[in-house]
Amino acid sequence: MSLRSLNTTTAPAASRDRSQSLLSPSDYDADAISIRSEQDTDSEDDERQLRARNSRELLAHDRLVLMEEEELEQMVTETRRKQELERTVSNLPIPNPLRMLARRMSDVSPSRSRSSSSAPRASTDDLVAEKRNKRRARRQAKRDRLLAEAQHGEDGELMYEMEEGGMKDGSSTGDSSDREDSDDVDRRGLLHFADAKARRKRDWCRWILIYALIIVAFAILFLTAWKLSLKAKRRNGASSRPLVSNGTAIFAPTTIIFSLDGFRADFLNRGLTPRLSSFIKEGVSPLYMLPSFPSVTFPNHYTLATGLYPEAHGVVGNTFWDPTLKEEFYYTDPARSLDPKWWRGEPFWVSAQNQGLKTAIHMWPGSEAHVLDIEPTYMDRYNGKEKLGNKVDRILGFLDMPDDERPQVIAAYVPNVDSDGHKYGPNSTEIRSTIEKVDRMMDKIFKGLEERHLTDIVNVIVVSDHGMATTDISRLVQLEDLVDLSKIEHTDGWPLVGLRPKHPDDLQDIYSDLVEKTKTNPNLEVYLRDVNMPERYHFSNNERIAPLWIVPKAGWALVNMKEMNLKEAQAQGAVYHPRGLHGYDHEHPLMRAIFIARGPAFPHKANSRLEVFQNIEVYNILCDSVGISPAPNNGTLRLPLKPVGLHSDEPGAGIESPVDPVTSYTLTSSTTASTTSSIIIPTTVSTTTPAQSAPTAADPFSSAVTSAVTSAKTSSTASDLNTPSTNQPNPQPTDQPLEGDNGEDSNKSSDGNSDSKTQNFWDWFTGKVSKWWGKVANSGKDDKSDGNSSSAT
Repeated sequence: MSLRSLNTTTAPAASRDRSQSLLSPSDYDADAISIRSEQDTDSEDDERQLRARNSRELLAHDRLVLMEEEELEQMVTETRRKQELERTVSNLPIPNPLRMLARRMSDVSPSRSRSSSSAPRASTDDLVAEKRNKRRARRQAKRDRLLAEAQHGEDGELMYEMEEGGMKDGSSTGDSSDREDSDDVDRRGLLHFADAKARRKRDWCRWILIYALIIVAFAILFLTAWKLSLKAKRRNGASSRPLVSNGTAIFAPTTIIFSLDGFRADFLNRGLTPRLSSFIKEGVSPLYMLPSFPSVTFPNHYTLATGLYPEAHGVVGNTFWDPTLKEEFYYTDPARSLDPKWWRGEPFWVSAQNQGLKTAIHMWPGSEAHVLDIEPTYMDRYNGKEKLGNKVDRILGFLDMPDDERPQVIAAYVPNVDSDGHKYGPNSTEIRSTIEKVDRMMDKIFKGLEERHLTDIVNVIVVSDHGMATTDISRLVQLEDLVDLSKIEHTDGWPLVGLRPKHPDDLQDIYSDLVEKTKTNPNLEVYLRDVNMPERYHFSNNERIAPLWIVPKAGWALVNMKEMNLKEAQAQGAVYHPRGLHGYDHEHPLMRAIFIARGPAFPHKANSRLEVFQNIEVYNILCDSVGISPAPNNGTLRLPLKPVGLHSDEPGAGIESPVDPVTSYTLTSSTTASTTSSIIIPTTVSTTTPAQSAPTAADPFSSAVTSAVTSAKTSSTASDLNTPSTNQPNPQPTDQPLEGDNGEDSNKSSDGNSDSKTQNFWDWFTGKVSKWWGKVANSGKDDKSDGNSSSAT
């Protein structure tokens, strides 16, 4: 049964002729009248509800009513918005241009407008009626379609079958639906509404996320720009930092750093350094500064320059193999060592140049390597023969430059103490003379600052890279006696030795064999880089570090056959060179370095004492002293430093002077008497034929000779120390005068001549005794078996 439409009539024509007032309830909008005319009465709604045979008809009717109400509400809303707009415009003091234009046009043709006023009115009414009829036809077509689709729905068939007497057998409606599902369309509508709501919620979440990401990205960009602006301010800080005048020139913050290579901390106790001792009383310093491991020149100078451990900056030794580059670094070969690929990190001259400061580097290790493609403003290449007086003139010359050319960071390297410590040992007469000359050089520097009125304007930092220990032929070990070098591809370092096996699978076996062979000698320590290397060394996290290391105690060294046949050299009483060495445990007292500072960046009480620190801290201190930002590094100290008191607070509590040379160690065997390990004498009894046996320490005659030789060796080397050079002739005190200023190099004390004569006597005596004993001990014996027996020492 189809739905019937109400017959509605249009409003009388007389009503249309009335004033079109918006306040009229019947004529405020043509569409509203049209829609209202199509509304069903309440009686028809009741009749339709009673007549409906299924829920789809009711749903279709409800949808139609809802659509009409929504359309009516929309039109009312639009009409009210137009009215509000007109009201707002009419209240403005500025006249409406459209009304003014319409008024002018009406004034121009009044007769025409009056004569044709009825025609437009009629045409307007016709258009409204036509629109209304079209709209009514569209709504009626839609209504008929919805009702047609709803008339024969599933619920209708179900209700018909139930009214006829129940469900028919095999009824498709009975098999496929229950009475509870008669409102399936309603549920689908509700589900559609829920889905739309969830979809809207998801859209909101998506937009919120997008906006949040945009905000975060903007914040990151803002923070990045802010950080870059801070860096730019720091980079341009040279002009903003306070400038100071010395009366003749304007100085920005300026720092000079001197490195006295090989200057051991306790050298200050010898009464040879009045200028440096006064410097300590004027400035701030710890009792000593610790170097980094290994305590050799190139790794430590680059640590001073970057604040990084050697494992971090990559220069892990004076010599080493890089397995990635398949190349070897050798510090005395400029063609290899000055390639920037070896040097990582950012040294202080690069940091200063990047932040707008000029730098002057005088022979500092690594400064010629073009690190990060940044060159110092002024750079002096290494010259080991340059006189100390020339260094003074060069440093003071930098300070005398015009304001726009003068460097603010000046670094100078002084190799003299290290060089002579290697040649003559740290307790020799020659090293005493060298220490005095270096102190006089520093005195000239300080006097030059005073003459220029720069004492309170220029910062001065004096450091050293490591100490020095005495060597002796009695403290050597033949490397071939410990490891089969045919299995080793590369040997790194010295006096400590890094081993790289040809086959990585042999590493554990080589290590186990080394541990077994060094059990009887406590002066050698064996470490695997990735297993038991001491953490305090910071010597593991770099592939340039060999996987296996033999680390001797201070004063000991390893030699291979190419350098020295140890058994023959000991038998002949040869003197081992270098007489001084370093590169040992960086915390050993013989390896201690110095740090002393003074200037406006160090506003501490005179003679202030700092806690002992490691040389990784120097880079930060240097950067802070001139106001530049340091690159990331391993140091933690920053200016201002925090003294713990004064050096004078505890009289007599200064740095101790370590025993030098290193005392000999005593080895105890369960089958033999005690014998000193400083003399390589066989201590095991061979089980072969008597002709192959070696004398043992249990033999009284052998023990007596051993004691004599040991005593002679200990006496003859009581004034020797540590230096890394190989097999150079032993210069006598008068053979090679040291260069210096004002002819001071040629002045030799009578004590030096006396010590030299005593030393020559002992060398002659021990050589004769060793040679005689070698003939007696090797008489009728095979040299090969003798060599094998000595390896057990």
